Amino acid sequence: MRPSLVGSLAAVLLALAPAPAAAEPLELFNNRLFLPVTVNGKAALGLLDSGAEMTVLDDDFAGRLGVAATGGATARGSGAETMEARFVESVVIEAVGASLAQPAAVLDLGEVSQRLIGRPIDLILGRELFDRHRLRIDIEAGTIDRIEDNVQPVGTRLAVGEHRGIPTFAVSIESQAPVQAAFDLGNGSEVLIGRNYAERIGLTAPERIVERRAGGGLGGPVERDIVMLRNLRIAGSEYRDVPAAIDAGESAADLNIGTSILRDFIITTDFAGGAVWLQPRNGRQ
Repeated sequence: MRPSLVGSLAAVLLALAPAPAAAEPLELFNNRLFLPVTVNGKAALGLLDSGAEMTVLDDDFAGRLGVAATGGATARGSGAETMEARFVESVVIEAVGASLAQPAAVLDLGEVSQRLIGRPIDLILGRELFDRHRLRIDIEAGTIDRIEDNVQPVGTRLAVGEHRGIPTFAVSIESQAPVQAAFDLGNGSEVLIGRNYAERIGLTAPERIVERRAGGGLGGPVERDIVMLRNLRIAGSEYRDVPAAIDAGESAADLNIGTSILRDFIITTDFAGGAVWLQPRNGRQ
């Protein structure tokens, strides 16, 4: 009788245990990541951006929500100009099966929507979601889900630091020692290299510059020099002949890694625990 009682108890406990969160759809559109969310009960499409210090609502969307934005502050994105932001004390955002009550900034996202994305942006979902939950992100498979703390992530574990409110992890280029690179899922363009770092390692020499391209996010377009990195090493994987843009912004990290590289990995983030795991897709090394 005892074994059957144990088995019955185990079955009851299993039935009562919370089911793992189902993966939510994650859409890659123009190299940016979008996921369905609700804000104060209203359905919306959020642009996922681990490099955004806080969530940003488009001013028209905030108007449709009927939320009151107050105050004002000068904000700077990765574009050429500063912007004036207002703030909402609290909105309730539901995403990836989680409900977050949080403040949000309000900005006009129309210009960056038209210039970079090619579709309207209701909101930029910033790092609050990453700070509160472990997330597993598979860009190529188009999925994102929350995972519990007792689940062992797969892949190479990298410590997460911080640069001006943006999470960072170790990356190296060419023959240089590893530096802290921004982990920026909102960067849908090339690898970015801060000008100060680029100057220190000789990447601003005329013979290294191959062209100029338009770039920049919030704040308007900027022109950037493009160099070709001989190699880039991240989590045990190596890339060769990688185009990279030199970022002259005052707050630029030494490196900024976005979806052009991170799409090659299955990603697990644990910002609260100070770690990210990267598992190469398809055995890439």
